[in-house]
Amino acid sequence: MKRNLLIIIVLLSCSYARQTFAQQTATTAKKEISLQHGAHRLGRRNDADMARWRAYGLGQFIHWGLYSIPGGEWNGKIYNGAAEWIRTWKEVSPQAYDSLIYRFNPIKFNPDSWAAVAGRMGVKYVTITTKHHDGFCLWPSKYTNFTVAHSPYKKDIIGPLVKAYNKQGIDVILYFSIMDWHNPDWRYDIKTRDDSIAFNRFKQFTRNQLLELLTRYPTAKGLWFDGTWDNSWVKQAAFADSLETEMRKLRPGLIIGSRFRADEYGKRHFDSNGNLMGDYEQGWERKIPEKIEDVHGNDWDCVMTIPENQWGYAKTWSGHIKTADELLEMLAKCVSLDGNFVLNFGPKPDGTLRTEEQTLAKAIGDWMTVNKEAIYNGEYAGFAKQDWGYFIKNTGTNKTYMVIFNVPVSGLLRVTTPLHTVINKAYDLGNLTQTYTPEEIGTSTYFIHLHQQTPKKPFVIVLETGETGKSHGTGYEKAKT
Repeated sequence: MKRNLLIIIVLLSCSYARQTFAQQTATTAKKEISLQHGAHRLGRRNDADMARWRAYGLGQFIHWGLYSIPGGEWNGKIYNGAAEWIRTWKEVSPQAYDSLIYRFNPIKFNPDSWAAVAGRMGVKYVTITTKHHDGFCLWPSKYTNFTVAHSPYKKDIIGPLVKAYNKQGIDVILYFSIMDWHNPDWRYDIKTRDDSIAFNRFKQFTRNQLLELLTRYPTAKGLWFDGTWDNSWVKQAAFADSLETEMRKLRPGLIIGSRFRADEYGKRHFDSNGNLMGDYEQGWERKIPEKIEDVHGNDWDCVMTIPENQWGYAKTWSGHIKTADELLEMLAKCVSLDGNFVLNFGPKPDGTLRTEEQTLAKAIGDWMTVNKEAIYNGEYAGFAKQDWGYFIKNTGTNKTYMVIFNVPVSGLLRVTTPLHTVINKAYDLGNLTQTYTPEEIGTSTYFIHLHQQTPKKPFVIVLETGETGKSHGTGYEKAKT
């Protein structure tokens, strides 16, 4: 009897413990931290400006400034880091680096030429460094003398560039580094009263420059922030939040990524409740998500270099240099996962683009001329991923694109559609007369036969799909196990 009673008591205790744990877990899952300076919106923006950004597909990044002059070398020695960080190298004095302003004279700079290269490449937006970490401004800012206006070149870079790209139908995003190595009021952290006084001046300087940019270049669509990871800026949650509000009020529709500010607990990109701060996630630098779950339903873009980690001009590229086909595969992968792909260029000090970049831009552009329909306005398709390449759905249509990079030796491309989706038509985007008859091999599963094609370049097959009722199927029966 005692034994039976003991068993009952143990069972009741276990049941109570499970119930208590479940209640505590549910309470913990639902509990959110109250934030003044966290995310002010949950989920994606649905306005026209953000829809336009979302549909870009392919973008260009341009890193250009004083660092293009040394090009990753100083006094005959090669700097192993990214060229635009050379000012931080122990071999370089800040004064010697800052004196490069007197040598900045890009007499061959032709913004129409740059824009034409981007246009032929198929670019829909460009991000240009107005000011990198070194503090040198490519526009004639009235809040510092460390600008292009005080160089031998003297003329504004940003204005003509915005005009030239807009003329090509390409939108412009303005890159701006909060970190400013040249400004004496910049601090990496704030530890003393003097630090606080200096950084308050720096905050006003930063506000002035950002409002100046938005006022001078009213067609710019957004701001791309960098240099926001140091404690000094991370601690400015209230100020940065207020400044963001001010900028958005000045420019309705302005697009700002997740790097700009932290919440009051120092969390960046995502606030302390895990919600995205900003209009899109900027955490994908030189890396790409593996699956749609990795982006958590957020807008995002990937910024990518051609060599492994060179943004500004480097006289010598080291490490692996990506080919056009590699870059096209990255582009397709990004768009297939609801993102944009942005390829970086580092112009030379004379204002020209290096030959390697122009060659890659042409190769990408040649492919885009035929296949751009698969990239622009593309989104996640919901098809099961296959090893031959990527599925991209055209937003608002019944078209899904198979962007094919790796043809199986069998010549058979497996396609597994979402439930209740059937393929009505399949054809080659580059040759509309080339059609395919999908072979249904299982429920929602097909083979596309390539007719012994041996393509030398990535190509695209268009699937026009329809919906079917729940009763649709081939009669294939699942195995009984």
